[in-house]
Amino acid sequence: MPEQELPLSIFHMLERNLGKKIRVILDPAYGFEGTLAAVTHEPPGIWISDAEAVVLRSTIAQPIPQVASREERSELFLHLNSVQRIEVLHAPPRR
Repeated sequence: MPEQELPLSIFHMLERNLGKKIRVILDPAYGFEGTLAAVTHEPPGIWISDAEAVVLRSTIAQPIPQVASREERSELFLHLNSVQRIEVLHAPPRR
């Protein structure tokens, strides 16, 4: 079965965020955080530098998943077919 082609708008969005800190969710309880270093079209994927594996937890009282634990990683490649969600993380405002 041939792979589905991803729309070019996804690659444009990712390329616009190169160098920014992102969180990539692979399943509801697991993902990675790091700096978006590169975007590849063939195979469709992203390279993350300074990566950390994160475990996400949610409860009835707090339904939005929160990072429960982190584990250091280095550089890694993630194929876009295995990604559920990508979040661009912004630094908290300075006071």
